[in-house]
Amino acid sequence: MTTTKKTWGLLDTVFVGLLLVIFAGIVVHAPLTVWLGTVFPAAELLVKAWKEVLLAGAVGIGAALLWRRKQWAILKEPIILLIAAYVGIHLLLLPYSWDNATSAVAGLLIDLRYVVYFVAVYVAIRLYPELRRLFVIVFLAGASVVASFGVLQVFVLPPDFLTLLGYGDTTIAPYLTVDENPDYIRISSTLRGPNPLGAYAVIVLAVVAALWVRRQITTKQQAWWLGVLTAASAVILWASYSRSAAGAAAIAIGLIIVIAAGKKFMKWALIGMASLAIIGGGLLYVARDTSFVSNVVLHENETTGGSVSSNEAHFDSLAEGIELKVLQPLGAGIGSTGSASLYSDDGLIIENQYLFIAHEVGWVGLVLFVYIFVWILRHLWRARSDWLSFAVFASGIGLAVIGILLPVWVDDTVAIIWWGLAAVALGGIHGRTIHKTSKRTA
Repeated sequence: MTTTKKTWGLLDTVFVGLLLVIFAGIVVHAPLTVWLGTVFPAAELLVKAWKEVLLAGAVGIGAALLWRRKQWAILKEPIILLIAAYVGIHLLLLPYSWDNATSAVAGLLIDLRYVVYFVAVYVAIRLYPELRRLFVIVFLAGASVVASFGVLQVFVLPPDFLTLLGYGDTTIAPYLTVDENPDYIRISSTLRGPNPLGAYAVIVLAVVAALWVRRQITTKQQAWWLGVLTAASAVILWASYSRSAAGAAAIAIGLIIVIAAGKKFMKWALIGMASLAIIGGGLLYVARDTSFVSNVVLHENETTGGSVSSNEAHFDSLAEGIELKVLQPLGAGIGSTGSASLYSDDGLIIENQYLFIAHEVGWVGLVLFVYIFVWILRHLWRARSDWLSFAVFASGIGLAVIGILLPVWVDDTVAIIWWGLAAVALGGIHGRTIHKTSKRTA
């Protein structure tokens, strides 16, 4: 039995409010936390952990609501049990290869915040199905903010504008360049870097594409707004100069177009996509010696690039990650990788999401995570007639590809947004299934 808005009490409002604050605030938290960290340097770590603090409160309130409403059965569903097992593995391995408390706690938060947020939002949608529309509106509003500021960075603001908020060498770089080439400035908008911005744009473009092809746009105002959002999101994707995100966006949008075409037109859609890919590849080959292609696409301009190209950095990181996993099949401990490891004496950056997880919790943890992710994708695919499930599925495939080159779920904005939307979609699916079943048995 689900809760209707008419029976909401204070706990219900606070529970939902905390989740929505996280969902809305996560897209602008980078500039806000940098600025607050400079104003209150003694509380820098607490400022950075605002979302985890709110999430802990939401989890506690959510548990109280489930107990009060006798809805504990929700926690026995397969996806919740799988995530509980994944959390349990982290807790069991926490003492293993313990380095220091700061890196261990930071690693635990980075590894688990998005799956815990998924559970909290899933529970909320099961209890209050009417929240789906509100989460979508908050997502689109946040996407509009990110895209708008990104467009301003491209066309109006100076590259170092964010230094006014405290961006710099000790916080977040106000901008990056392609292999240290100042002619190609990579923007971050309100996210923590160009690559996370590109990955976030993949989610936004998949959502608006699904809205278009599923004909969810009912007014001219909506059409204008989403048209502008689509164009602005394409601009920030371009200006991020993230090759992995560009490829992921092509995959996600291609999936949406091909699947939406249906069986009758799928053949022609596939032929069209393949033709575009061949033409694009041919144009890149012809223009391989131009400044743009050699710098932005290939990252192989020896006259203007840095001493170590990003291609070499990705390859070296991947090779190191594989070597370490051979030596440490049980993982090296929580907080041993990524930004959390920088709090210890042995900082290690692995630019592969799957090796990142394996380095933290071993092969067993990696297998369990992949099973969770595939379970979610499979159920989203089964519900692809629903436009949101369709969009989250397609963007999830794209982000999974990014994970081969970058630890995509380490970025809090990308992770919270995608897993939150997945919970909204799946929670709604399950709720509708229960409603249909109860009607048939009545």
